[in-house]
Amino acid sequence: MANPHGRRVVRAAFGLIALAALAACGESRPPDIPKLDPKVQRDYEKHGSLTGGPLVLRTGREREEPGRVGIGVNAYLWRAALDTLDFVPIAQADPFGGVIISEWYRPAEKPDERFRITVLIKDTRLRASAVEVSVHKQVRAPDGGWLDAPVDEKLARELEDRILTRARELRLTDVRETG
Repeated sequence: MANPHGRRVVRAAFGLIALAALAACGESRPPDIPKLDPKVQRDYEKHGSLTGGPLVLRTGREREEPGRVGIGVNAYLWRAALDTLDFVPIAQADPFGGVIISEWYRPAEKPDERFRITVLIKDTRLRASAVEVSVHKQVRAPDGGWLDAPVDEKLARELEDRILTRARELRLTDVRETG
């Protein structure tokens, strides 16, 4: 009786040889694939395709935007916000989320009032809509506690303007030094 394992080895070897022969039949260079319009390519990379579209392989490196250095928001706005709020103690600062929250601050001239400032940086670009400042005010209650009080909206806008002005100054300084 013949060895059944020997037949399996021969069949497997024959199958591998046939597979190699078929693989050698193709062209040695890949077919020419038409290039996509750069705008269409960016749209595919950003949103994908409803029908699946082409497979997009990315290197993981993005073009660096000016002012974006290792944090999730615009670096000029981030530094400018910290510089602008240097008169208050900072409770939390999250450079990836773009949030700065101050401790309660009591001005020396008004010991019965205190303020808390929150800055939200919402974009990686240096623009006015990328900064939002909220100011919360409390006044001392007769029992010694604190009560929320209305805040003049001009105060938040003034802080936003100071942050934007400082960010532009930082960017101009950077451009002059590098260019």
